[in-house]
Amino acid sequence: MSGNIELLNTTLAAAKAADRAALIAYLPAGFPTVDGGIEAVKAVVAGGADVVEVGLPHSDPVLDGPVIQTADDIALRGGVRIADVMRTVREAHEATGVPILVMTYWNPIDRYGVERFTAELAEAGGAGCILPDLPVQESALWREHADKHGLATVFVVAPSSQDARLATITAAGSGFVYAASLMGVTGTRVSVGAQAQDLVGRTRATTDLPVCVGLGVSNAAQAAEVAGFADGVIVGSAFVKAMLDAPDETAGLAAVRSLAGELAEGVRKR
Repeated sequence: MSGNIELLNTTLAAAKAADRAALIAYLPAGFPTVDGGIEAVKAVVAGGADVVEVGLPHSDPVLDGPVIQTADDIALRGGVRIADVMRTVREAHEATGVPILVMTYWNPIDRYGVERFTAELAEAGGAGCILPDLPVQESALWREHADKHGLATVFVVAPSSQDARLATITAAGSGFVYAASLMGVTGTRVSVGAQAQDLVGRTRATTDLPVCVGLGVSNAAQAAEVAGFADGVIVGSAFVKAMLDAPDETAGLAAVRSLAGELAEGVRKR
């Protein structure tokens, strides 16, 4: 069975045709529970998210700040497994129809088996993977299997990436390019900063892939700012914090749906 890279491509193209950026939401699988995580994905899509990244909880999430680390810890203590991540992708995609990617560090895939992981993700209706710590020069095996199964390979670029390095990364990727707005870990910020706009410009000079910006966006004003120069606005920690701060799961679902609505309005006001 083929994965949904084409759905991802057409979704991002449709947002561009509507003269707006896409809203991409991140939520970890298994948080607060597996069922609750699936409901959270449905809630952000109901609020207006175009694409969803489902995080594969990891014990050493080097790119993630304290908010997502806390959610990952809750998911891992709850016993979440890769099978639960696949179930989250499957049920969330079936319920919403939007492209669902998995964001994961490389070690879990390496241990699980690349062929097994890609085959199961495609079968679940996944659109691809975001792989923040997989070096491009070591990605041939992954890309071979991802291509075979119709999955996008999304690499992360950073403000420190030199132009030649950007060209190497973007040539190997598919779906979109994840531009980290700043050096550091995930988390909300007071300002997304000018570094992100410069990085988007330099990245676009190397590729026709959409360039989507993550790290730091937490409100409609910031979403509008980033949507002014990027093809997509990626929001994670703000959604996770809304769930963590809620008194119960029902309130948490309402909070993430409301936040998604505000951010979706923001990307349309660029």
